[in-house]
Amino acid sequence: MTDAEVAEFLAAERTMSVATTGPGGRPHLTALWYVPDGATLSTWTYATSQKVANLRRKAEATVLVEAGESYEELRGVSMECDVEVVEDEAGVVRIGSALLHRYSGSEEAATAAAQFVRAQAAKRVGLVLRPTKVVSWDHRKLGGTY
Repeated sequence: MTDAEVAEFLAAERTMSVATTGPGGRPHLTALWYVPDGATLSTWTYATSQKVANLRRKAEATVLVEAGESYEELRGVSMECDVEVVEDEAGVVRIGSALLHRYSGSEEAATAAAQFVRAQAAKRVGLVLRPTKVVSWDHRKLGGTY
């Protein structure tokens, strides 16, 4: 995919799989909702989660966003990312609000949930995943030839 196609794909999809390095060196994999900004993805999670403990040790993750029901429809983006753990409350509220706006489908619902976001921000951190390497594929472009 081109950079523009990657950005469009990330904007259209809803769930990313995030792999961090666990305490024993094995991948720790979780699914998270995200807010895209080009190829940079932001999310929030509980500050005491295993993924945050892993990121505090090593602020790197691999992200996969994929789609397609059959082989000829498969498409996806895999990114190696440097990860910023956002701990200031204003930054966490900003990310949480953006997530609620994206997944609630309306500005009104996100605004109504502002109190929820502020209450949650005290026990959450934001994660900003900035890609250092991007690999993408779109089997629909193969035209049935493999």
